[in-house]
Amino acid sequence: MSGPASIRARLLLGAAVLMLAFLVGAGAAVQRAHENSVRAAHYARLQSTLYLLLAAAEVDAQGRLVMPPALAEPRLSLPGSGLYASIHNLNSGGRWESASALGIEPPFRAQQPVGEWRFETVAATQPTGPRRFLSASYGVRWNGSGADTRLALSVLEDRAAFERELAVFERTLWAWLGGAALLLLLAQSLLLQGALAPLRRMAAEIRRIESGAQGELAQDYPRELAPLARNLNALIRQERVRQTRFQEALSFLAHSLKTPLAVLRTALGEPAQLPEVVGQQVDRMDDIVQHQLARARAASAAAPLVAPLALAPVLRRIEGSLAKVHGERALAFTLDCPDTLEWRMDEGDAFELLGNLMDNAAKWARTQVAVQVRRDDAGLHLAVDDDGPGFSDTQAVLQLHVRGDERVPGHGVGLAMVKTLVDAHGGTLVLGQGPLGGARVSISLPG
Repeated sequence: MSGPASIRARLLLGAAVLMLAFLVGAGAAVQRAHENSVRAAHYARLQSTLYLLLAAAEVDAQGRLVMPPALAEPRLSLPGSGLYASIHNLNSGGRWESASALGIEPPFRAQQPVGEWRFETVAATQPTGPRRFLSASYGVRWNGSGADTRLALSVLEDRAAFERELAVFERTLWAWLGGAALLLLLAQSLLLQGALAPLRRMAAEIRRIESGAQGELAQDYPRELAPLARNLNALIRQERVRQTRFQEALSFLAHSLKTPLAVLRTALGEPAQLPEVVGQQVDRMDDIVQHQLARARAASAAAPLVAPLALAPVLRRIEGSLAKVHGERALAFTLDCPDTLEWRMDEGDAFELLGNLMDNAAKWARTQVAVQVRRDDAGLHLAVDDDGPGFSDTQAVLQLHVRGDERVPGHGVGLAMVKTLVDAHGGTLVLGQGPLGGARVSISLPG
């Protein structure tokens, strides 16, 4: 089964269909307008011939029609010339026909109301076969020479000349329109060839990236493709960072778990201490695994294609959980974050980042924790304050398994995970003293 048609084929087919519809419609309209114009011109000539007959005709005192032996229109005197005329005397029933009608029985109109013009196409069967004629008729009342006579004048022209003129124009028109259509399709094909060149170049670059011959897409794409190129490059870099981080995490796990495993192996010789040692080392290994998984997953946090996340609901859910955990202490949480503030961040990473910050502040706080979130042209700014004792060593607490006070429950993993997530975003983390008198953790993430 063949795949979907290419963009170039679709555009060419669409352009050809639209162009064909336009040219057919335009050609039909021009052809109809030309036919009406030619018909009007022929009827005008027939009308002029009728005026010529009126000028030449005479009616005597007895009401008889008198016509000159020759008329100013030579075709009326030439048999079978294609132009035929007749005058019917409606009073006497007499009829005059031009010499051109000799041997032919044109379908002249014998009756015509006085003062009315009639233009039409009529048909008649002739010895040579069916023929069609353009017809002009006019009725007149003759009051000269003391006679009151009604005359019906009729002029016919063989339609063959009219149809030949239309056929010549039709062939010329459609030949030119067909040639114009071919030229336009050729021009459209060349334009598409140039317009789609960046897409072909991008496809070729992607194939080279897949084969390992190229690292990223070039940046010199047109405005419409530049965002796609940037996002593809971001995905490529993200995937490489993710692979690197997982490899590093596996290597770190292999190295970091050696010590707990060695301690457990040693504890096998001391059965009395085995339960306590196993519990400690299992907790330690769990913290190591969790930290390395968070570190490996942190690369996805900075992905440019992550949907914007509203941070205020995340903060309120964390506040509700911490209020239950520290319910006996009756901590007061102050959240300053606009409901409309959004940031491109994975929801799980947002809970891990903000949850660790607020949990750390709640552990150290005496009575209150304050969280402030702001966004400006530089990016996102977070500040978490508490009224506890503050940091004694701002560098050590960012290391894994290091706690500011061993009397406070915890494993020394939270702020280390926060630092990993902030680094993945390309942001900065600063520890210091806040306005509540205790610790402040300030984070800035670039926009």
